[in-house]
Amino acid sequence: MPEQAAGVIHDLGYRSYDGPRLGRAQIVRALTLHSFRSAWGIGRGVKAKIVPILAFIVMCLPGFVNAFAVNRGNARLFGYDVYTPQLRVLVVTIFLAAQAPELVSRDLRSRVLPLYFSRPLRRGDYPLAKYIALTAALLILIEIPLLILYVGTIASAKNSHGVWEETRALIPGLGLGVLWAVLMAAIALVLASFTGRRAYATGIVAITCFLLWTLSELLINAEGGLTATTTAARIVGVFSPFTVIDGVRIWLGGTNQGLDPTNLGHFGPLYGVVAVVMLAASLGGLAARYRKASQA
Repeated sequence: MPEQAAGVIHDLGYRSYDGPRLGRAQIVRALTLHSFRSAWGIGRGVKAKIVPILAFIVMCLPGFVNAFAVNRGNARLFGYDVYTPQLRVLVVTIFLAAQAPELVSRDLRSRVLPLYFSRPLRRGDYPLAKYIALTAALLILIEIPLLILYVGTIASAKNSHGVWEETRALIPGLGLGVLWAVLMAAIALVLASFTGRRAYATGIVAITCFLLWTLSELLINAEGGLTATTTAARIVGVFSPFTVIDGVRIWLGGTNQGLDPTNLGHFGPLYGVVAVVMLAASLGGLAARYRKASQA
């Protein structure tokens, strides 16, 4: 009777894992932390750090300039709720155009999403982790310059009353920064998720943000500028997420001149509704995009 061929087991030196098996919450936490690090170029090459570091430096410069001016006896240069609004629009757009595709486009192009979902992850966990990570990265970019502005101002305060007044003024500015981060992160991610090619995703995010902002500004100026009181002038700001955010700021009590008309009349709630609709549509679109991608 002929001998049957026998298999050979080779020991390749791999070590088995006999530690604790982490579940869904730990996977989401790890994915969020990894995405946050990627948004700031941590753990990546030098080129990946250029845009986030330069964006952070540019955003902080006005705060340091203000600290120098206040130390010389001048008043605070600008309000916390209108911290260099045009500069913030520019820097946030560049940051999102560069970093949002890094968080989502690479996985789409590499088609590794089925591997993620072979783990105990729900379909919404992946986009949620990416959204939390980019929102946190934006909060650092937006809020730390406000804290620098605050510290530089109170360092020259004459008494505790001045410190309290600055603190009261800071809180709405920080709240507005949260709105910026929450809304813009959602919009950037859903735009970047349209394609797996990073260059295309960067163009989509940048062009959409700049185009809508430019369109809104042109319409505002066409209707008579920031001092116009016509109905059209008060509502044209809803075309851009940047001017929508500024409209919400004015509606909630902001008095400093920012991006939007300073007199919204009774259309203030409209800006609040549009902001909620933009956020819901972006998050819903992001979830739907990854529900479809996970099945591809």
